[in-house]
Amino acid sequence: MPDYPILDQVILGNSVLRWLLALLTVVLVLVAVAISRRVFSRRLQFGPPATSAILEDLGQAVSRATAQPIVFLLALYAGSLTLTFDPQAKALLRAGAIILVLIQLGIWGNTLIARWMDRYVARQPDPGAAGTARLFGFLARLALYVLLFLLILDNVPGVEITALLASVGIGGIAVALAVQNILGDLFASLSIALDKPFVVGDFISVGSEMGTVEEIGLKTTRVRSISGEQLIFSNTDLLNSRIRNFGRMQERRVVFSIGVSYETGVDTLRAIPDIIRSVIEAQEHVRFDRAHLARIDAYDLVYEVVYFVLSPDFLMYMDIQQNINLSIIERFRTEEIDIIYPTQQIYLYDQTPARNDRPGQGTARPGTAGSDSNA
Repeated sequence: MPDYPILDQVILGNSVLRWLLALLTVVLVLVAVAISRRVFSRRLQFGPPATSAILEDLGQAVSRATAQPIVFLLALYAGSLTLTFDPQAKALLRAGAIILVLIQLGIWGNTLIARWMDRYVARQPDPGAAGTARLFGFLARLALYVLLFLLILDNVPGVEITALLASVGIGGIAVALAVQNILGDLFASLSIALDKPFVVGDFISVGSEMGTVEEIGLKTTRVRSISGEQLIFSNTDLLNSRIRNFGRMQERRVVFSIGVSYETGVDTLRAIPDIIRSVIEAQEHVRFDRAHLARIDAYDLVYEVVYFVLSPDFLMYMDIQQNINLSIIERFRTEEIDIIYPTQQIYLYDQTPARNDRPGQGTARPGTAGSDSNA
């Protein structure tokens, strides 16, 4: 066997042969990673459809989110395993390799979270899915980064993580007490995302304010009011309020009243509910419920009418109500039924005594006055 003295020469404590083996190891690792990425990507591309759910996400994360500089540095570490170094240097190299692996795991995890968010939003017809995915993505990334940060610190030489965790725990309690309102809004946002009392695009009423939900954030929810300005609600205050969600209305219940004169005949009074019923049932997209003589007021006999519009559309409701009002007015005028307005009937007394009347006796003469008359 031929002898190559040059291979036995020592450079930085290692022979040339060891350096060549280290270089060969680096090349083999880089080639193996490149071939594995290509083969794995092709199998995912031409594989059975059943693998397209989870394996596709994993394959994309591995093949596209793998950082080339990290792969190169890890290949160098693999090559260094064939060399002889000082134990302290070996420990530093090992710690550096572990930190690089953790960083790469963080990149993969971040990519998987982003892919999950995109797929979740694409599968959900709900317009609030983006806000929900954004919230869960934020929490997942936060947990991932905190875990990786602690693991990296645990592998840094000279860093004692136990004392750090104890101090972080005490500091975390103090911070939590200081920002409890913010944390309350954060958990309220999580509750909104899970329970979904409303989503982006819903028309809601909160107390005396109402408008369309534009954005559900981590701390606040933004609502565009009817008059045009943007209303900003704290998520905690929002969940502590009574919320009326008109966006999930399936049909609209309508109640209105109409008054007729006391001089209206009894037979006509009995016929009025049927007249109103025929007017309402002649409209499209409505369901008649009832019409009754509900009250005997000071000025009129009041009928209460209830019907349903089979759509939550407010403009449709207003058009239907307008047609009903015009039709009722037309029918009442045809039937000579007076739609009353507030009137008063006043009796005037003639204080002039008649010739054959006893002194002090007057004669009463009825009269009428219009609305709000003080005569």
